[in-house]
Amino acid sequence: MAQGMAEKPVEALTEAEAREELARLARELAEANQAYHTEDAPKIPDDVYDRLKLRNLSIETQFPQLKREDSPTEQVGAALAEGFAKVRHAQRMMSLSNAFDAEEVQAFDAGIRRYLGLSGSDDLAYTAEPKIDGLSLSLRYEQGVLVQAATRGDGAEGENVTANARTIDDIPERLANAPDVLEVRGEVYMSHADFAALNDRQAARGAKTFANPRNAAAGSLRQLDAAITRDRPLRFFAYAWGELSEPLAQTQMEAIERLNALGFQTNPLTRICPDTDALLAHYARIETQRATLGYDIDGVVYKVNDLALQGRLGFRSTTPRWAIAHKFPAELAWTRLEAIDIQVGRTGALSPVARLTPVTVGGVVVANATLHNEDYIAGRDATGTPIRDGKDIRVGDWVQVYRAGDVIPKLADVDLAQRPAEAEPYVFPATCPECESEAVREPGDAVRRCTGGLICPAQAVEKLKHFVSRAAFDIEGLGAKQVEQFYRDGWIREPAEIFTLQDRYGSGMQQVKNREGWGEKSAQNLFDAIEERRHIPLARLIFALGLRHVGEVGAADLARHFRSWDALLLAVDAARPAMERHRAAEAALLEERAAAAAEGRRARIAPVRDAVWSADPPLPEESRAAWDDLVGVDGIGTVVAESLVTSFAQEAERASIARLVAHLTVEKAEPAVAQDSPVAGKTVVFTGTLEKMSRAEAKARAEALGAKVAGSVSKKTDIVVAGPGAGSKEAKARELGVQVLDEDGWLALIGS
Repeated sequence: MAQGMAEKPVEALTEAEAREELARLARELAEANQAYHTEDAPKIPDDVYDRLKLRNLSIETQFPQLKREDSPTEQVGAALAEGFAKVRHAQRMMSLSNAFDAEEVQAFDAGIRRYLGLSGSDDLAYTAEPKIDGLSLSLRYEQGVLVQAATRGDGAEGENVTANARTIDDIPERLANAPDVLEVRGEVYMSHADFAALNDRQAARGAKTFANPRNAAAGSLRQLDAAITRDRPLRFFAYAWGELSEPLAQTQMEAIERLNALGFQTNPLTRICPDTDALLAHYARIETQRATLGYDIDGVVYKVNDLALQGRLGFRSTTPRWAIAHKFPAELAWTRLEAIDIQVGRTGALSPVARLTPVTVGGVVVANATLHNEDYIAGRDATGTPIRDGKDIRVGDWVQVYRAGDVIPKLADVDLAQRPAEAEPYVFPATCPECESEAVREPGDAVRRCTGGLICPAQAVEKLKHFVSRAAFDIEGLGAKQVEQFYRDGWIREPAEIFTLQDRYGSGMQQVKNREGWGEKSAQNLFDAIEERRHIPLARLIFALGLRHVGEVGAADLARHFRSWDALLLAVDAARPAMERHRAAEAALLEERAAAAAEGRRARIAPVRDAVWSADPPLPEESRAAWDDLVGVDGIGTVVAESLVTSFAQEAERASIARLVAHLTVEKAEPAVAQDSPVAGKTVVFTGTLEKMSRAEAKARAEALGAKVAGSVSKKTDIVVAGPGAGSKEAKARELGVQVLDEDGWLALIGS
């Protein structure tokens, strides 16, 4: 049998392939987050999940214009389970970015040095510690007394498990000589021996056994009855902190030693490493000891040792810049392909899924695998040209399942020697399996899409499921199952009908009480829950609409920028002419590139774009300004902006949204952070060479103070920070009367 194939390199992906893969990654990672964080029943090992997130980030880096606003790189954890009180973390509990080989570790070090302006010869020490495979927990002490314990949850909000945490021997109730406020963070886990003994007791009682120690630890900590948790042998390693009333130390290692002196268990394998060679050597030592540690680990975590440097490096949206997890390798397995099913998403995309004879891969039972698209299955594109990594995949084949990068795993290889004689090439459907509408594939797109639109039940139902999802309207009692039921009954066909449900079926709703899981009281509870959601935050409304490419993070960015629903509508409508002109410019560029390639010359890119932008009739200045404003919203960009404008320009969709909003009171969004800073709300442009900080650090600090950092100078620019070598941007700023500062002037302004 052939060895497992590598994934298609990111740099080899076409834009269409990248767009489709990002959509699939977002969907599958969301499902994995729900299974892992909310249900304590992970479908995949952590290393597979993390590799998937890394591939997603790599694609986003290669194709920044395709970054989705529900991007997995912007997510931490998942929604909370029912039954626990919610706790708002004083400081967000972050996740970690990942590395899978020595080159990526070296790239991590190089990136930090570049950000800090350090050379390769400058001293830069790290700590290295085993990455425990357990459940993250935050412990808050006030005046040395444990007052609260909370799970990570979605990073911003966790579950209050204080009573359960008090039953864990490794967690002190009181501390001596601790800061007045001390939030200790670490991992709850279960040792191998304790796990085996627990499963023996469970089996003897006829109770459910656990799949692995991580599941057992998570399920035990999140028991509503603390007496059950007390009966479970949980342990705790401390390795980090959140809110502090005073610093613990000046370095990461000294802070860990301080936590140990206060009475917490810290990992004895934590070491200081002066360079990446030492990090990799310690990684190798820990990996050789992995089987004898007595508890599960899935990698080694590296952190910059100097806490002052950690402060300068700061955070991305969900991960610190100063830390990374170096993960252990994933696994492969062979099994039989029993069938190929087609799933239809809410955008109409037809996604093929392999149904497999279940097989255990890396401790998880796998029954499904992604098949990407029809070209991947056929092993060739529409012209018959073989594609890289594509395979002639047939039902009945023996296939190798690869779990190093996906929630729904991929097929790494096909064993042609064992192919059944009767196996036929797979014929991808030309019609939608849900509504039988034609399924078309646009030129340049790897995906075939249903043309049924609103008449396609898969799209309509999926849009409604998204609308009521936890991050959207989150209507208690109206989940995916109920949406499907009400759609089949004809009671809800679009979001607005949710808010007219009681008026239309107030008495008829009682028919539901004879169905499983429903009764008169549950129906009334549903009406009450719907009524509560007539008041909705702007960000939730934007996200709930399910606009293509506009996810939870993007919705929040738009809400913070425009503040109100009316302001957003005005901006989108004003930007439409400029968006259409922008599309024309992009089309002209593609034509020019194709013509230039055919003639063997270089494309005249700038003149083509300028010609289309300036073509008759003249583009209204307010439309160009509105488009620039929309595209300039942090995290949005042209792809999302085009999707937003196009969606609101569709007559049927706009009418449906209008019918919905007529039933709502849309709450204004809170302003951006740091409103009391001297640059809050101002648009800043950096140009030329910065000598006291890198461009990335300057941008991060400006945004943290509530400023918007733009790439070009316009009438809306407030400040231009011009370093040596500044050219046309500085000149334009002076021409427009925009304030121009040198780097020292900027630092003085922001008080740094």
